Amino acid sequence: MRRLASIGAPGVLGAACWVLLVSAAPDAQTPKTHRLAATPDTVAYGYYWSEAKPALRIASGDIIDVDTLLTSNPNTLRRLGVPEDKIEQSLKDIVENVTGERRGPGGHILTGPVFVEGAMPGNVLEVKVLSIDLPIDYGYNGCSGFVPENCGPQAGRTVLLQLDREKMISEFLPGIVVPLKPFFGSMGVAPAPELGRVSSNPPSKHAGNLDNRELVAGSTLYIPIFVPGALFEVGDGHAAQGDGEVSQTAIETSLRGRIQLTVRTDMTLTWPRAETATDYITMAADPDLTVATRTAIQEMVNFLAETKKLTKQQAYQLTSIAGHVAVTQLVDKPNHGVHVKLPKSVFK
Repeated sequence: MRRLASIGAPGVLGAACWVLLVSAAPDAQTPKTHRLAATPDTVAYGYYWSEAKPALRIASGDIIDVDTLLTSNPNTLRRLGVPEDKIEQSLKDIVENVTGERRGPGGHILTGPVFVEGAMPGNVLEVKVLSIDLPIDYGYNGCSGFVPENCGPQAGRTVLLQLDREKMISEFLPGIVVPLKPFFGSMGVAPAPELGRVSSNPPSKHAGNLDNRELVAGSTLYIPIFVPGALFEVGDGHAAQGDGEVSQTAIETSLRGRIQLTVRTDMTLTWPRAETATDYITMAADPDLTVATRTAIQEMVNFLAETKKLTKQQAYQLTSIAGHVAVTQLVDKPNHGVHVKLPKSVFK
């Protein structure tokens, strides 16, 4: 398996400080790592829900070593030509045994939920992606999405793509090579109880199916918490994706990751935010792309005003001068996603 990053990756906010604190304080508790495989008893098939039974309980600051499965089923993979011995047994077990009321309303196999001790509504869950591995050497891409009239006959709309895990590339067609940048398309917490069982398909304030290609190993996602324990879930692995995810899918594949979950009582958020080694990122989603865009911009303005002591006018102007507004995804109905990136390098 190919490991893409590890704890303490340069540039990740707080990573270096965290390492120094551990070194300077030998009595500090070392985070415990919990193995969380994907089984019929440890997945939420197609939903985020405040009443979902936890698959695992951990302390704040602990790490999960977690498996996630591609959003497909064994029969589809067989039709695409995947050899039987390369179809994961965990996928076969889950598709066969998690049925009826245990599925839906969405289609993603999400590992979890993970109950984080001490997490309470109004807090923020810090989700630090420490590493991502590619456990299988293939993925697939379908064709529907935002402009489906470009797609051919239904039978040929899904294509199988091989993943070169040494070179970290995938050959789309002869002479067309795509670099692999794996990330979890869906990372989220349980939504507010009054929303009930929410589909895994659209992103929202609980994060979920963000499909944000920036959230690779070394990144940190911050999610507002709505229920005790947060109930974190993760899945929808992507080997590579462009902004927009216009054909409905990326290179969909299974992933294994190490993720550190920490309760933050010193933060208050309305929408998820993130950061990478190079950028601060704000996000929003809405059925109206204009509303999503306005909200994501305002979230960046608010972030800069709160953390960099700028006026809102200064923050807005800086976002225009140095920021980058991108359409995260156009296909997770009913919500479109937008994110705004601002380079950390502008702050000297």
